[in-house]
Amino acid sequence: MDWLTDPQIWASLLTLTALEIVLGIDNLIFLSIIAGRLPPAQQAAGRRIGLTLALGLRLALLATISWIMHLTAPVFAVAGNSFSWRDLILIGGGLFLVYKGTVEIHARIEGEGEHGTAGTARIGFASAIVQIAALDLVFSLDSVITAVGMANELWVMVTAVCISIAIMMLAAGPVAGFVDRHPTVKMLALSFLLLIGMTLVADGFGAHVPKGYIYAAIGFSALVETLNQMAGRRRRRLARPEGGGA
Repeated sequence: MDWLTDPQIWASLLTLTALEIVLGIDNLIFLSIIAGRLPPAQQAAGRRIGLTLALGLRLALLATISWIMHLTAPVFAVAGNSFSWRDLILIGGGLFLVYKGTVEIHARIEGEGEHGTAGTARIGFASAIVQIAALDLVFSLDSVITAVGMANELWVMVTAVCISIAIMMLAAGPVAGFVDRHPTVKMLALSFLLLIGMTLVADGFGAHVPKGYIYAAIGFSALVETLNQMAGRRRRRLARPEGGGA
C-alpha cells in the first residue's frame, strides 16, 4: 500500500490520464464522423462498440509491452531510411485518415444528393466497425507507446487508459450530436483528420512533429470556431425581433 502515499505515482497517473484524454480526441473525432454515416438507430451502438474496441486494444497492447517495444525496431531500410512496424502502421493509418477526410469533405462540398444518399446507404454497420477498428489500432499504438514512456507501473497505465476511455464514452454522444448539428464544426473536424493523418505519415517517415504544435493548432481553430458560433447566435438573436415585426 505504499503507492497510496507516493506522490510520484499519483503525479504520473494524473499526467498520463490527462495525456490519454488529449490523445483520445483524435479517436473521438474519427469515431463521430464514421458513426454519423450509420443509420440514426445504430449510431450510439457504433460509438459504444468503437470505444470498447479502443479500450480492448489498448489493454491488450499494454499486456504485451515487450512486443510493443519490439515494434520500434527497424525492419528494413530504403534509401538510407529505416522503417519499423510502428512506422508502417502510422503511415498506413495516416494515409487512411487523409483518404477518409478527403472523401467526407468532398461529400459535404458536392452535396448529399443522390450520390450522397447512396454513399450513406452503402456503409453498413460491419463496414463502420471495421473502419473504426483499423484506426483504433493506430491510435491505440500511439497511446500505449506514450503510456509506456511516461509510467513504470503497469496498473498506472491501465488505470489511465480506463479513465480516459470512460470519459470518451460519456463525451461521445454530445460530441457527435454537436458535430452533426453544426456543419462548419463538422468541416473543421474533417480538416483535423487531414492534419492528424499527415502528421502520422510524417512521423512514420521519421519527420517527428511535436504533438504540442498539432494540438495548439487544433485548439486555436476550435477557439475561432467557438467565437464564430457565438457571433452567429448573437446575430440570430438580434435579427429575431425584426423578423417578428415584419
